[in-house]
Amino acid sequence: MIESKLDERRAAGMVQEKGKEPAGFHEPVLRAEVLDLLHPRPDQLYLDGTVGGGGHAREILEACDDCLLLAVDRDLEALSVARTALSDLRDRVRFMHGRFEMASEDADVRDRGLDGAFLDLGVSSHQLDSDSRGFTFRRGVALDMRMDTSQGHDARRLLADASEAQLTSVFRDFGEEPKARRLAREIVKRRMTSPLETSDDLVAALVVALRRSPSPQDKARIFQAVRIAVNEEVESLKLALPAIREVLNEGAVLVVIAYHSIEDRVVKNAFRDWSKECICPPEFPICTCRGRSLGKTLTKRPIRPLPDEVERNARARSARMRAWQRAA
Repeated sequence: MIESKLDERRAAGMVQEKGKEPAGFHEPVLRAEVLDLLHPRPDQLYLDGTVGGGGHAREILEACDDCLLLAVDRDLEALSVARTALSDLRDRVRFMHGRFEMASEDADVRDRGLDGAFLDLGVSSHQLDSDSRGFTFRRGVALDMRMDTSQGHDARRLLADASEAQLTSVFRDFGEEPKARRLAREIVKRRMTSPLETSDDLVAALVVALRRSPSPQDKARIFQAVRIAVNEEVESLKLALPAIREVLNEGAVLVVIAYHSIEDRVVKNAFRDWSKECICPPEFPICTCRGRSLGKTLTKRPIRPLPDEVERNARARSARMRAWQRAA
């Protein structure tokens, strides 16, 4: 099985890291493991649905002769950087601006199908490090948090318009915050007199909700929750997975790296359901569904980075990678 072979290689120290992302972008996570699962081959078409700085994309293109890549990202800045970073491979890569589920609508993809697909979820170091993007809880940063700054409502709009119940759900579900309701109530109270415009405003509300000074981890969870809600990341993933599955060719592999338990659960459940021969409710006397599995899950458990990678690349700490292969 692919997973057992990976375990053997990692235990033997055969999985090596190489290269660097463009300045400001994180080092690609689990890059060698991604290649082992995708196994890029010549003259085939692959998708990197979250190209970022182009690190994983380069690895895929360099792993095979003459294979092609569709590189997608919601972030226009990331696409610009990736175009530059992959300029020496421009004849084999095509770029698309948009959510990763849009890749299934590409004419070339619909015509020939995908021979492999990769999604690296979450936010990039470049986005976190740029105050102008509004993802960080550093002091005085305007709350934006949009991955695609060309459209959609920003974090300020969410905090101004969402109801107390909606905000509670955001902080509880996406931030796993025990004081979610108290924080939502404090935000609603504060915005009646003054809108929440900056990171300082959100942190001030959090101080009242927690009744203490929040730790960096507290702030990170709350800002993460707002970011996930602003970008509709979970909804987008739920749309993308079946859309990409439908354009995978026989034997093609879909690899997903998640950094949040909710996203990982969405991926896990999708792969599990697609691998079942029957998805009818238990009370049904006979099978009325498709009656066959659509493919098989290649990872019985999520693949996690080894300690040396986490030490070298802090962003890898929470990474969980899963893979699924379409039936031949």
